[in-house]
Amino acid sequence: MNAGNATHEATPFGTLPGGEVVEMHTLANAAGVEVKFLNLGGIITSLETPDRNGIVADVTPGYDTLAAYLADTRYFGALIGRYANRIANARFELDGIVHQLPANLGSHQLHGGPRALNAVRWTVTPFATEGAIGAHLSHVSPSGSGGFPGQLRLRVTYTLTDANELIFDYEATTDAATPVNFTQHAYFNLAGHASGDILDHDLRITAARYLPVDHELIPTGELAPVEGTRFDFRVERPVRASASIVANAPREAYDHCFVLDGEPGALRPAARLHHAPSGRTLEIETTEPGIQLYTGEHLSHGPVGKGGAIYAAHTSLALETQHFPNSPNEPRFPSTILRPDEIFRSRTVYRFGAA
Repeated sequence: MNAGNATHEATPFGTLPGGEVVEMHTLANAAGVEVKFLNLGGIITSLETPDRNGIVADVTPGYDTLAAYLADTRYFGALIGRYANRIANARFELDGIVHQLPANLGSHQLHGGPRALNAVRWTVTPFATEGAIGAHLSHVSPSGSGGFPGQLRLRVTYTLTDANELIFDYEATTDAATPVNFTQHAYFNLAGHASGDILDHDLRITAARYLPVDHELIPTGELAPVEGTRFDFRVERPVRASASIVANAPREAYDHCFVLDGEPGALRPAARLHHAPSGRTLEIETTEPGIQLYTGEHLSHGPVGKGGAIYAAHTSLALETQHFPNSPNEPRFPSTILRPDEIFRSRTVYRFGAA
């Protein structure tokens, strides 16, 4: 399929143990931006974008084989849900009923549990419009999947525009009240996925507050000001925190949610990432209330990457637009409960450029 100079194609990538075929889908526009993703977990396997001189590089880590993706524990490029991030003690109470979830991070649940949306096959329906090309990814999550109540019908739309935007639209309905929190877990190194650490990338996050966490990275419930802390990215600065604004903490260790300025539900600026030597930029807008910055402290634990790349700590970072971690257990946070008479909708925009 093509729309003007934009194209979409699908090719076999591998076969699951049960015999189901996993497909690789490719979206490309005339400006040199190309996105490849799998119908398994909606996983983005590569994302190519040009620098200021027109030189194209793949800026997201990944693997060459299906076997490596099946063994992956880093959530490279995957759709995350039913609940992105952490739910403390793998349990929550909803309408007087306690729901115990399977734990997969010590006593807690992370990213929807041990077999969540990142591990299922999605139905992919391509489309083309004026100035854009994309695909609808659909899945029905049965009641009880991941321990969550309600049958959840979910559609995620990937759209690549001629303006070098990669847009994610989420829409979900349920037949019983249930928590929902989705994100796309792409990682980025704007120098190229195998180009060393990202600590000297410049980052801006449009957030005056962040969520402090305990020693197990569970939010304390406080919405704390970033001013005077290493969490202050309101003015673009290197990811590597200055020694003058941090004490008794790893300067590069970020796995925290930021409270985005503005009204949740409205599309607004969230973050900007810039690699000065190449000029590549990534601007993010979202309707979500938060964005999780993860600088990849544990990236060394996983299979060898594309082309034999060895991914060490800090060799890429994730900027995950989402609701706040552990919201089902924290009444001070915006609600993540979806009810049968409601439709969940969310949009996130990645805009690639070179400056």
